[in-house]
Amino acid sequence: PRQVIVDLEATVIDEIRQGPYRDLFHPEFLLNANEDAANNFARGHYTIGKENIDATSELIRKLTDNSENVQGFIINHAVGGGTGSGLGGLVLERLSVDYRKKSKIGFEVYPSPNLSPVIVEAYNGLLATHLLLDYTEVSLVLDNEAI
Repeated sequence: PRQVIVDLEATVIDEIRQGPYRDLFHPEFLLNANEDAANNFARGHYTIGKENIDATSELIRKLTDNSENVQGFIINHAVGGGTGSGLGGLVLERLSVDYRKKSKIGFEVYPSPNLSPVIVEAYNGLLATHLLLDYTEVSLVLDNEAI
C-alpha cells in the first residue's frame, strides 16, 4: 500500500518493522519520534508534533511526487491520544495547505469512556474535532468500544 505511518512513540512503529507485516510496508515510510505525546493534544500539536511535521510532510511529498494523479488522502487516526489528535490535526492542516484541491477523508476512532482510564481523552477528542471540521471534507466517526 502507498502510505505513510507516523507515531511519536517508537514501540508501535518498531513492532511493524520487526513483526509479521514488515514486508507489507516500505521501511522508508515508517516514521517515529523518540518522545511520545503522553496523551496530550498540546504536546502532539504544538511541541513534539511541530518538531516532526516537516519530516512527515517530506515523506508525503515523496509519495505524491511518485504518483501520476493523486486523488486525495485518507487519514486513519485515534483522537483520544496526543499523537492522533495533536499530530493528526497538524498533518491535516499541512495537507490542506500543500494540497488544497485534494480531498481529505478521515477515519477517526473516538474514545469510549467505558474503556479508557485516561481522563483527558475526551478533551483530546474535542480539540481534534475542531481541526477536523476545518481540514477534512468527510470524517467517518468510529467508536472505540464498538471496534
